[in-house]
Amino acid sequence: AFEDQDLNTPPAAGANVFVGSTSIRMRKLDGSFPKYTDINRGFGGSQLSDSARYAERIVIPCKPRVVVVYAGDNDLNAGKTPEAVFADYRAFCDKVHAALPETKIVFVSIKPSPKRWNLHEKALEANRLIREEIARGKGQVFVDVWTPMLGEDGMPRAELFVKDQLHMNESGYEIWTRLVESHLAAI
Repeated sequence: AFEDQDLNTPPAAGANVFVGSTSIRMRKLDGSFPKYTDINRGFGGSQLSDSARYAERIVIPCKPRVVVVYAGDNDLNAGKTPEAVFADYRAFCDKVHAALPETKIVFVSIKPSPKRWNLHEKALEANRLIREEIARGKGQVFVDVWTPMLGEDGMPRAELFVKDQLHMNESGYEIWTRLVESHLAAI
């Protein structure tokens, strides 16, 4: 579908490409980041390995300035280890940077959600591995959405989610938008 879209309306080079799971797909980017041209390449149920597998088809042809990627919780829910999530993140970055070495990658941390709270220790470990990798290198940014999505009790803030307690509502997306925007402005 994205490839057909690109044939009909070629994407503008230098845009920001958002890729990842439903948390990206469900976000309407129009107006979220008015200073930028944004392309949404999120698709439901996807994992970081999917972003890596399809990068040459849905990310690289766009020649983005920045790639904002969110994935990881579907991976953990499917039984992957934090180390496997980390390896898939590295594979994605390697593919993007091999083709587009100047493109920056913004990783939005795995979010806490009430529905998948049973995976919180694995999510924290995957986030830690990715954050440490990003701190060692260049061309990547880690956006911590985990911390601001927790309440004073240390649990996910239920008011940030729709009824399924997995996907975010507008209040949840407002947190993401504010944090991602501050990093986009600094790149």
